[in-house]
Amino acid sequence: MDIDWGTLAGVFGVSLGITVVVVVMFSLGLATWARAGHRAAAPDTPPGRQQKVAAVTAVLCFAACLAVAAYGIDLIVPG
Repeated sequence: MDIDWGTLAGVFGVSLGITVVVVVMFSLGLATWARAGHRAAAPDTPPGRQQKVAAVTAVLCFAACLAVAAYGIDLIVPG
């Protein structure tokens, strides 16, 4: 039995990269979600705009994390 070390290293690299991306996206989502209601509005923007943008950004980050997790489960579970 031979091990193809190049392929194993490639799988490790892709797995590590995807893990880092998911952790960063989730952290960004948490940070924007926490700041959605606590940040003072800039003087030239309406007061509710920054909260809405932060909430939408957080939801998109969480949705991206959920999509990656669902795709991983789909790859693992047959059928």
